[in-house]
Amino acid sequence: MTASGRLPGHHLLLDFEGARSLEGAAVDAALRAAATAAGATALQLMLHPFPGGGMTGVLLLAESHISVHTWPERGFVALDVFLCGGADIAAARAALEAAFRPTTVTATLVTRGQA
Repeated sequence: MTASGRLPGHHLLLDFEGARSLEGAAVDAALRAAATAAGATALQLMLHPFPGGGMTGVLLLAESHISVHTWPERGFVALDVFLCGGADIAAARAALEAAFRPTTVTATLVTRGQA
């Protein structure tokens, strides 16, 4: 739940095949662009590069989080976007697709907080 107490949230799982820009500053920029597009408030970003390629990380948001795992050798990105309150999850998805330019997208959207 966000500080405002608004429910529900939306949890979007994205698998990007044939993706590009899977390391370093490009991943940082992609996550921040998604948060901005969604109207979310970025609090802290942590990215960890792995030797030989790939990254894992999370952008902590006031509205929840965006996490990422990349496999450059496969052109694969797994993203987890959880937004609460009035944040626009469709805008976050569009920004991530624009940044990573996947050839194939698999998306699963779950509404959270339904009793």
